[in-house]
Amino acid sequence: MFPRSYHGVLTKQRYRMFSRTSAKAADYTHVVVGAGAVGLAIARKLAERDGTSTLLIERHGSVGTETSSRNSEVIHAGIYYGPTSMKTQLCLKGKQMMYDLCEKQRVPYRNCGKWILAQNSQQHQQLNQTHEFAKSIGVPTNFISLAEARKREPDVHAANAVLESPTTGIIDSHSYMAYLETDFQSRGGDLACHTEVSAIDTSSQGYSIHTTSPSGESASITAETLINSAGLAAVPLSNSILPPERHMEPYYAKGSYYSYARSHPRPKTLIYPAPTTGAAGLGTHLTMDMTGAIRFGPDVEWVDDPNNLSVNEERLNAALDEIKVYLPSIDREKVMLDYAGIRPKLGKGSAVASGKGDGFSDFYIKKEQGFEGFINLLGIESPGLTSSLAIADKVHDLLYR
Repeated sequence: MFPRSYHGVLTKQRYRMFSRTSAKAADYTHVVVGAGAVGLAIARKLAERDGTSTLLIERHGSVGTETSSRNSEVIHAGIYYGPTSMKTQLCLKGKQMMYDLCEKQRVPYRNCGKWILAQNSQQHQQLNQTHEFAKSIGVPTNFISLAEARKREPDVHAANAVLESPTTGIIDSHSYMAYLETDFQSRGGDLACHTEVSAIDTSSQGYSIHTTSPSGESASITAETLINSAGLAAVPLSNSILPPERHMEPYYAKGSYYSYARSHPRPKTLIYPAPTTGAAGLGTHLTMDMTGAIRFGPDVEWVDDPNNLSVNEERLNAALDEIKVYLPSIDREKVMLDYAGIRPKLGKGSAVASGKGDGFSDFYIKKEQGFEGFINLLGIESPGLTSSLAIADKVHDLLYR
């Protein structure tokens, strides 16, 4: 689940892009901060423009080591985020773009579908609402009978109803990001890893970006346009540029994941509990990797430190209780602590948009007024991976249309 190493590719390019001489033109047309899935997609998109130059800056030693590699790797259908949100619009567009890219470029994926389960009449009503909403935005969902569900997935328990989402899938996020990285560089883009942004100033050339390396070496470059796609560090970076009245507060939702050390039960479909209005996540669900090995998670644990990636053992029993509801034959002793990821949020509200004051937070993707060429991306959590290619198109259009 953790990222492959690209050090050999990165280090040979690492310092060649930094200009230490004054010039009338900026060193780069575009600088993108943050090489997660979204930052990679944005940089790749911008690098295709003729007559421009693009630099992608990443503070870690390789791409995609934070939220992009510590998630469920699900290609989401887009059925939870309300009728007018950017999350819905970009997830629907990005989902199809992702399937198309995976098929064309042979990135491993599987259109395995997802079941959402109701264990009582109240949850059944929630599934009805989800189904009606999905129809309204053109996303296929369908109820399957309990008898059919037992036939297809005999180990899965649903007491009341099963709603199927056939366009949901999974992707090998590491292979996806590896493709984006390679394609970005083949288009002439520069990637600087082990490079942390320490300060950003506005200048006559656009933006002066000051960086430091792990050894303490400093360098500065200039850019005509600046794209903040720094994920967990995006809000602090934004606050360092914008005036105090436009500052935001970051929220960090840690989710723990659990592996399973037995070959049975092993459903072939993603399994989710019915969504809970007001909850900051979608419940402890069952997903799988490309080998078919199942895992569970994430839960939601609010933390102050975005670097706190230890799996909280104290949360395991509560997760097991949730899992047992829909997978009663699970062997509790074989569910193991696996990894944790942190989602960058803009509040502690609901992950599901109900339109009833639930505190749902949309993506924040904006060309900041008074800061020409500065595109800010904040709160890019789920469905950020699914939406990544569509987000790249949106950023491009904000700059050039």
